[in-house]
Amino acid sequence: MSDDNEVAERENELEDELADELEDEREKRQVAAWRAAEHKLSHCLREPTVAELLAPLAEAPYDMDQPADVYGNGVVAELERRVARLLGTEDAAFFPSGTMAQQVALRCWAGRTGNPVVALHPMSHPERWEGDALSTVSGLRVVHPTTEARQPSAAEISDLAEPFGTLMLELPLRDAGFVLPSWEELEALADAAREREAVVHFDGARLWESTVHFGRPLAEIAALADSVYVSFYKSLGGLSGAALAGPRSFVEETRVWRHRYGGQIFRQFPQALAALAGLERELPRLPSYVAQARMVAAALGPAFAAAGIPWSRIHPERSHTHQFQVWLPYDPDHLTEAALRTAEETGRVLFRRWSATGVPGLAMTEVEVTEPGLSWTPPDVAAAASAFAARL
Repeated sequence: MSDDNEVAERENELEDELADELEDEREKRQVAAWRAAEHKLSHCLREPTVAELLAPLAEAPYDMDQPADVYGNGVVAELERRVARLLGTEDAAFFPSGTMAQQVALRCWAGRTGNPVVALHPMSHPERWEGDALSTVSGLRVVHPTTEARQPSAAEISDLAEPFGTLMLELPLRDAGFVLPSWEELEALADAAREREAVVHFDGARLWESTVHFGRPLAEIAALADSVYVSFYKSLGGLSGAALAGPRSFVEETRVWRHRYGGQIFRQFPQALAALAGLERELPRLPSYVAQARMVAAALGPAFAAAGIPWSRIHPERSHTHQFQVWLPYDPDHLTEAALRTAEETGRVLFRRWSATGVPGLAMTEVEVTEPGLSWTPPDVAAAASAFAARL
C-alpha cells in the first residue's frame, strides 16, 4: 500500500471514530432529555434503569412463593397457558426472541406442508431485520405477493406464479406505517392462501393492539391463522421474549426446534413475570392508546401548517394502531437535533429520532402513544409542534 493510500485510510478511520463519538454523545443527551421531560407521548425503551425495570416484577400477578422456573416450567408455563387462553389456541410456547420463534414456526410449517416457499411482504421483519436467516439458517425461500408499501391483496395471493407452503402476514406491517388490512380483507387473504393449499402464519408482534382496527377480540383474529407469534416487549412493556401459539401438536414440535435453536434456557422468570405484568397492566389499556394516537395524528397536520412547515405527511391518516409515521421535507439529522433541543429546552418530547427515506431531503419518524400521552390534548400537540418547528 502506498503512503498516500495509508494516509487516506487512516483519515477515514479517524472520521468514523469521530462520527461514532458524536453519535454516542448525542445518544446520551437524548436519553437524559427524554428521562427528564415532563410531557411525552410514550416512554422510550432506552430510558429505564435496571432498578426501574426490576421494580414492577414483584407486582406481577403470580405467586412469588412458588419455586423458580427450570427449563420452562413454573411461571413460564403459566405465561404460556395465559397466552393460549387469550388467543383461543390449544397451546403456546415461550421463546426468548421473536426472530427465533418465527424461524421455528416457518421451518415447522415447511416440513408439514412439504413446501419450503414462504409468501410474505418484502418489508416484513424476516426480510428486513433477520440477516437472511430464513434462507441461511432454515433453508427456506421467499416469494413476494407485492412490493408496494401496503398489505397484500387476496388477488395477489391467488395469482402468485408458484406454489407456496405458508403465507406469513405481519399484523400490523410496521415498516409500511403500522398498517393493517380490513377485517374482510384479512378473511379473504386467509381464504386465498388455503385455496392454494397453504397454511397461514401471523407475525403478530403487535397483534395485541390490532383489536380496535379489526373490531374483533384477539381469539377471533387468531382463529384465521394456523399459528400466531406475539411479542411481550413491543406493546406490553416486557423485558423480552415472545410466544408461538397454535394447535397442540404444532406447538409441541416447535418446542423441539426451540431446543435445537438454543432457546431452551435454564431460567427465564424475569421475562415471564414482566410479560404477565404487561398482560395485566398494558393489554387493557391498548384501546385507549389507539384512540389517543388517532387524536394526535389528526392534530399534527394542522399544527405543522400553523407552524409554517411547508409540507407534511401523516401515515396512515387515521392510525390503525397506537403507532404511525410522520414524514417531513428535511434532513433526518437536522430533524433529530431539533427534536432533541425541543426536549432539552421545553421538557416536551413529540418526536425522537428521524430516519432517511431514500429520497434526499425527506425524512420519516415513528410516533407511539402510550400511558404518558393519554393526558395530551390537541392544543398540547399544537404547542409541541410549534416548539419543534421553531428549532428547525
